[in-house]
Amino acid sequence: MGCGSCSSGGGCGSTTTVGGTPAGCQNNGSCMTSGCNKLDVYDWLSDMDMPSNYKPFDIVEVRFKGSRKDFFVNSDNLYLEIGEMVAVEPTTGGYDIGHVSLTGELVRLQLKKNNVSLESVTKKIYRKPTEADVEKFNMAKDLEWETMHKARNLALELGLSMKISDVDYQGDKTKATFYYTAEGRVDFRELIKRMAESFRIRIEMRQIGMRQEASRLGGIGSCGRELCCSTWLTDFKTVSTSAARYQNLSLNTLKLAGQCGKLKCCLNYELDSYMDALKDIPNNVDRIETLKGNAYLQKTDIFKKMMWFSYPGAESWIALPVDQVKELIEKNKQGIKVEELITTVDTEIKEEKIVNYDYENVVGQDSLTRLDEKNKRKRNNKGRSKPNNRAKTVAEPNVKTQPVKLEKPQQKQDKNTKVLNVDKTTASAQSKEGTGSKPKRRFNKNRNNRNKGNNTDPSAE
Repeated sequence: MGCGSCSSGGGCGSTTTVGGTPAGCQNNGSCMTSGCNKLDVYDWLSDMDMPSNYKPFDIVEVRFKGSRKDFFVNSDNLYLEIGEMVAVEPTTGGYDIGHVSLTGELVRLQLKKNNVSLESVTKKIYRKPTEADVEKFNMAKDLEWETMHKARNLALELGLSMKISDVDYQGDKTKATFYYTAEGRVDFRELIKRMAESFRIRIEMRQIGMRQEASRLGGIGSCGRELCCSTWLTDFKTVSTSAARYQNLSLNTLKLAGQCGKLKCCLNYELDSYMDALKDIPNNVDRIETLKGNAYLQKTDIFKKMMWFSYPGAESWIALPVDQVKELIEKNKQGIKVEELITTVDTEIKEEKIVNYDYENVVGQDSLTRLDEKNKRKRNNKGRSKPNNRAKTVAEPNVKTQPVKLEKPQQKQDKNTKVLNVDKTTASAQSKEGTGSKPKRRFNKNRNNRNKGNNTDPSAE
């Protein structure tokens, strides 16, 4: 199963790969992103057992490239499944290849939905395609991209104001249909002559609109999803700016327009709900007359049924329900004015209280930052261990290093003085330790150097 309109790798419906699995998107026709199974129909009657004397419906729906579908008569009673390739009768000579999109009784409902009568379906299904037919079909699809670019160059050489957006080859590679968009009528007779000489096939030109072009090419909309017209939307309804006005949307054409340049089709999706909600909101209400002055309408919340008014020069808005607004309007019509508008509804956002559930979070599995807290504790413990070690080294009874630390800053500060100030406690500690320690020798050596330069006796102090 797969589609026949996939432009990648020979099409998802191609059976040229090993084992008969379709190529293309590498999902073997089972992807559900609405790209390969574009405009598919779910057969909800497939699992139902039909009566023994039931005669199958002989009309089959076949899908081609893009959103083109057509109905064909299965006169030979071939056993066909959804997604299977078939060779059908085209509008002109030769044959075309498509994929079965629907069979059985649901085709009868599709005919009724599309207003197609049973007598008007005359084209037939010829056969199931052979390997040669499939190979020729894949070769024709591979030529579409190159043919489209060559046709665009020919149109530019002739100076035609048209844009060729897509090319669709017939299954037998004898005819090509060129889809183009243009603002007005285009005389492309010379273009057809040149294309027929270069491509050696029959040419058919078909003008389409901007929305049909977007549905054939596809793309991603501003909502982040695939375009509705290229996935499931089959009929295009007119969209007017009044749909945006009813929904209180800003009339910005850049935001309201889709990739086709027209108004977005999704503006009509919620329009009925807005129209139902607007029935309770009074029309043509732009101000309310009070003794304080006229209060003008600033905003309307359609679904909450709230209306905001404000006085000229005031910074705060006054929220009023729709029922109260109707009463004030009736009073104004009778010549009665209210002293001042007062908000009777609390419009402030209240914080929701945390709900205590039945279970207790013992392990802390609900916290998203539980691992960060553990790492923070480890870092804090490492940071605490370092100053403790330093404190231990200082607290040890190694008093020999203290005189050196005390003496250096004093020497820098007392450069002009010739007398060296030493605490009595440090001097007494040095006398108790003896003369064999390294710090004491360093201290004596420094003292002797200073005595030589200064000719002072520290014992005189």
